[in-house]
Amino acid sequence: MTPDDPIAGRPFSPARQALAHVMARTGLVPESREEPEVLRRLARALEPGTQDVPDEKYRQILCVVRQKKWISRLIDRTRRSGRVWIMRAEIEQAVAGITDPEADDAALERALAPVAEARLREYGTSPRAVFAAVQADLVDTGRVLSPAQTDLLLMAIAVAFGLGADDPFLETARREESQRQTATSRIEKVGRERREQEEEHLRTWEESLVPFSEVPRLLHCSPREALRWIAENRLPVARKVLESGGRERWEFDPATLVALRTQLPEWRRGSGQGGAGQGNPGPGGAGRGGSAPVAPDMGRKVANAVIARVAALDRYAAHFRTARALNRRITLVTGPTNSGKSYTALNALAQAESGLALAPLRLLAHEFREALAARGVEASLSTGEERILVPGSRHLAATVEMCPFYNPVDVAVIDEAQMLFDTDRGAAWTAAIMGAPARHLYVLGAPDCIPMVRRIAELCGDPLDEISLERKSPLRAASQPVRLAELGAGDALIAFSRREVLDLRAALMQHGKRVAVVYGALSPEVRRAEAQRFNNGQADILVATDAIGMGLNLSIKRVVFASLKKYDGRQTRDLTVQEVKQIGGRAGRFGKHETGVVAVLAGAGSPSFVRRQLEADPELPADLRPFVQPDVDIVKAVASEIGSQSLYGVLARIHRAVLRKDDPNYRLSDMEQAFAIASALEGVEGLDLAMRWAYAMCPVDDRDNGIRRLVGWAADHAAGRKVLPPGSGHLPSAERAGREELERAEKRHKRLVAWRWLALRFPDFYPDREEAEDTTRRLNDWIESVLRQQSRARRTQKF
Repeated sequence: MTPDDPIAGRPFSPARQALAHVMARTGLVPESREEPEVLRRLARALEPGTQDVPDEKYRQILCVVRQKKWISRLIDRTRRSGRVWIMRAEIEQAVAGITDPEADDAALERALAPVAEARLREYGTSPRAVFAAVQADLVDTGRVLSPAQTDLLLMAIAVAFGLGADDPFLETARREESQRQTATSRIEKVGRERREQEEEHLRTWEESLVPFSEVPRLLHCSPREALRWIAENRLPVARKVLESGGRERWEFDPATLVALRTQLPEWRRGSGQGGAGQGNPGPGGAGRGGSAPVAPDMGRKVANAVIARVAALDRYAAHFRTARALNRRITLVTGPTNSGKSYTALNALAQAESGLALAPLRLLAHEFREALAARGVEASLSTGEERILVPGSRHLAATVEMCPFYNPVDVAVIDEAQMLFDTDRGAAWTAAIMGAPARHLYVLGAPDCIPMVRRIAELCGDPLDEISLERKSPLRAASQPVRLAELGAGDALIAFSRREVLDLRAALMQHGKRVAVVYGALSPEVRRAEAQRFNNGQADILVATDAIGMGLNLSIKRVVFASLKKYDGRQTRDLTVQEVKQIGGRAGRFGKHETGVVAVLAGAGSPSFVRRQLEADPELPADLRPFVQPDVDIVKAVASEIGSQSLYGVLARIHRAVLRKDDPNYRLSDMEQAFAIASALEGVEGLDLAMRWAYAMCPVDDRDNGIRRLVGWAADHAAGRKVLPPGSGHLPSAERAGREELERAEKRHKRLVAWRWLALRFPDFYPDREEAEDTTRRLNDWIESVLRQQSRARRTQKF
């Protein structure tokens, strides 16, 4: 191409003239697909009235245009070679520094090497720490390195730290990793075999069951007697099978029946001393100072009904003997958000000689502790991952799961009682309300919880007073939808996923708005900092998930739903009455925003839906049976009865036997994750049953392969090895961080939460808690710094 030779028949332009000149001098010819972008950049680079650019400027333009191709090439090379720990951000940084437009693969690799080495060094202060941190990040994304990839990573770390090929680190790390992989394979193999054995035991037992027609022959009694003893709960039905037409087939354990023959004379005399159904004072099996009746000894072969009696989940209230021995009184305080439910209860708690405040979140437990301090009462703190002991204090603020059941107090407060309906955590509220050892128990919640709390009080035999409160400021539904550009200071925009929150944040920042965000993956500390930014005016708008529904003090003028549907883990559905009221009720602040407004974003749904939900009466749940689940004492008792130390086997038997689906009083909570952890731990040797149960209760997220990591920690623990705290990993400057880096930091924080939870229970094997707390603070500070960045309107591809 020459200046007087038109390209593709098109007239010359200054940019084309410049391209022709500079190509002639440099010999650098853009590919046909590159040419349009090169011409656009040349046109912007030309000085007015000129038709040429310096050669160096042309080289820079070609490098910029070719960056996308180079990035793709390096991604392909790193993945093909097995270097999956190298992230796109590193490749982009490396490519941005290339100045030779004719760079080949070798040049690309030379540019990448120092960037990748520097990033590895940023993972930790030692090669060993870097190796562990990189592996942990890869596990989060579902990647497990092959032996060849592991060796590549070790060599890359050695190069990054200037270690020679014969450095002891390499030999030690290779040996330890080989041992770990061998142990992992053995754990999986042994676990699989043991699960099969437990399942075979269950199958064999179930196949041995006999129908009712065999009971008189095996028990040496008449059919009428057998039916009477079944009705009296003396004779256990091992399994009930629902058949077509709604009929129920009863099956019995023949060995159990034979063992019960010695009880027949006593039963026939009608003494009532051996019957499990005698002396049961109420539907929940609880009585003042009473204890659960003792099941007859049925020999080593144990039927499901006996397991149920041992676990006593069908008489759950009686499990909390300290609470049953007290003359408890329950006061239920209900009302919508911003009705002041906690004020009276906290005053009573502060005036009591001893007391207990139970919250749904660690953040709220801290707020309870601060509220008591403001009333002149110093309280200790107990959460899953944190303990603060105040010498001499007789008050405790805690999360619901940490409720102490054996030390009587004068007053206890349990917040957010509508959590009773939560399939995952509801059992913790059941246990707390039934078992809190307080003479006066205040239960706080939304009006929806009233029938469930009434039911629990009835099962406990405790008198119940009810107080109903109204909002301190009115709440109304907006008549018109709100456009995104119309959002202003004091508005809270509600979405139902992290991705939606960050997308809306980016869109609002493009409109020049200052934005704070709150969503579930953020730590309580970061959520609180973001709420403070919004409350004090440093952010105009709060974009949040339904995580704002509890645990944060917010000064919101208007709540705007970005969607009127949410995915609940099973299906996408309309928001319930309680959800609209709980979240929408955050609008309005007594003394600041006198009237709260609830609206919907334009295009997201109808304002009439919001109005109907706000005006609707509380929805009566279809099932008012409280959720229950076993604790470590129940697990041990069942294990003793069935003669097994397998947590998997114990939970399998509890799931099948302990609580019938048609039990009139209780229902078993969703223990899917505990069951999955127990299954994965089955091949780990050296942990007793209580330790396994502690691991099964650990808060991990299996979407980030948390169970796999947990099993690795448990294996180290069982082998007597210390489990070091997770590190913060590579944290780029907050200004350069995008969504990928933010998400990775959030996942690292989750690891630390799980590690700190275990460190409180196994301090000898999870040392360096101070280091873990420092790392947690560093991650929280970095995440908050990233969220504070407000000048990212031109980088929406990252945020």
